[in-house]
This record gives sequence, structure tokens and C-alpha cells, in this order.
Amino acid sequence: MAGLATPGVTMPQVDSSKTKADEKVDYKNLPCPIPFEEVHREALMSLKPELFEGMRFDFTRGLNQNFSLSHSVSMGPMELPSQSSETVKIPTANYEFGANFLDPKLMLVGRVMTDGRVNARVKCDLTDNLTLKANAQLTSEPHMSHGMGNFEYKGKDYRAQLQLANGSFYGGSYIQSVTPHLSLGGEIFWAGQHRKSGVGYAARYETDKMVATGQVATTGMVALSYVQKVSEKVSLATDFMYNLPSRDVTASAGYDYILRQSRLRGKIDSNGCVAAYLEERLNMGLNFILSAELDHKKKDYKFGFGLTIG
Repeated sequence: MAGLATPGVTMPQVDSSKTKADEKVDYKNLPCPIPFEEVHREALMSLKPELFEGMRFDFTRGLNQNFSLSHSVSMGPMELPSQSSETVKIPTANYEFGANFLDPKLMLVGRVMTDGRVNARVKCDLTDNLTLKANAQLTSEPHMSHGMGNFEYKGKDYRAQLQLANGSFYGGSYIQSVTPHLSLGGEIFWAGQHRKSGVGYAARYETDKMVATGQVATTGMVALSYVQKVSEKVSLATDFMYNLPSRDVTASAGYDYILRQSRLRGKIDSNGCVAAYLEERLNMGLNFILSAELDHKKKDYKFGFGLTIG
């Protein structure tokens, strides 16, 4: 009869105490979460590639193990602010010279553009747990130069940050792992120049196959994202953005496909904008780039191609 054990056969028994012990979470050894401002990292990589219009050429030459120089040339139209529904563009061309110093505990990056802008970035590991990050942009236009400093402390299962910037800007954030897969965090900022302050909260749930994040702030911003890892080479992503003051709502869905010699990313959003970004490795240190963005609502179509050496 079904349900009766066969005589002489010993049925295997499961040690329930061992199973429960394996499932028990060790809250004293939780992983360290990613920084608060990077909770949407996977979704941004899939849905927000560095789209461009026109032609771009980047060349990087290493002088030694730590020091390298870079040259970048770009040609293409630039959009001008306009109150009409039509997009106004003017042709532009720019050259950018850069110098980079990379060390396990120190990173220095500088850029000089032909339009007079100077960019600088610094990342320095002061200790094994404390890191200093700073960036600045100097321009010839009045009141357009800015700079920001960031101190980040990395604990065993948490991260804390303190931000200082010109314009009397002060900010801080903290994110904590509460389970092996879930981390919760919050931030607060004060912009003295504009007399504005805000508080934000974020949650991130991550497994080997998916990443789900949510973020809300008192400024009226709500951001949700979800990334599903179909395989080691294919990921699907979607996000939702809501801005309460302007009543703007945007949702998008996209993909990230990594091939042996190339990487293809694309998306479509609720505004009818379709975009795709292709990186093709032609040889060691030689990459070919194609970029396309079609906005049927604004009748704005952007196409670009580029070459990266080094």
C-alpha cells in the first residue's frame, strides 16, 4: 500500500536541529553594505549609460605603473535651454587633457578643457577604515565653480559619511546591514545658501539573483529600482521615479547584455524615449562605441560613435 515503508529498508532522517542551525543568522558577522549614495548602483549601470551625440575619441597612455596621461576630443551639437517644445542645438567641439595618478591608497585625477573648465578628483585612504574623497570644478563663469569633500568610515557591517561643500552645504549618511541580504540607511543635509534641508531613507535587498532598492526623501523624491540577474551575462532592470513638487513620474525598463567581445545596454521609458549603448572590443586596449537615443515626443534624435584607446 502507498504510504507504507518497505520492510527491511531504513528511511533517511533529517537532522532538524542541524538544519535550523544552518539557517540561523549570525548577526555579529554581517557583510558591509555599499555606500548610501550607491544603493541604486546596478540599476544605474543598466539604465543610465553614458550616452552622447556626435563623435568622441579618447586616448590614454601610461607613463609608468602609477601615472598616465589622457586626451579626449569630442565633436557634436550641444542643447541650449529653450522655453519652446522644440530642441535648440548648436555645433561644438572640445578638447580635454587629463593626468591620472593611481596608487592602492591614493588616486589623483585632473582634467583641463578648452572652454576653461578645470576638474579635479582625489581619493585617499587615510586609514584602513577612513577614506577621504574630494572633487572640484573651476570655471570662468561667476558662481559656477564648486567643490565637495567627503569623509567615509567603513565599519564591519555599516558605513558612515560626512559631506561638506561650498554654498554652506552639510550632509551626512549612515547605512547598516540588518540581515545578510537587507541593509537600511538614512541621510540628512542642509543647504545654507538656499535655506533648504532634507531627510532621506533607503532600503536595499540583495541576493545572488536580484537587487531591489527603495529610496524616499522629504524633498518629495521617491525612487524604486529592481534588477534581475537572468544569468552571469544578462541582467534586466527597471526603475520608477516620482518627484512630488513637479509631479513628474518616470518609469523605465532596460537590459544589460555582456558578450565575449562586447557589452550592450538599452532601455525604454514612459516618456517614449528609447536608448541603446554598445561597447565593442576590437583589440586589446581598443574599443568602439555606438550610442543612440530616440525621443519621439520631443522629436529629438541623438546618434554618436566613438573610439577608445588605452
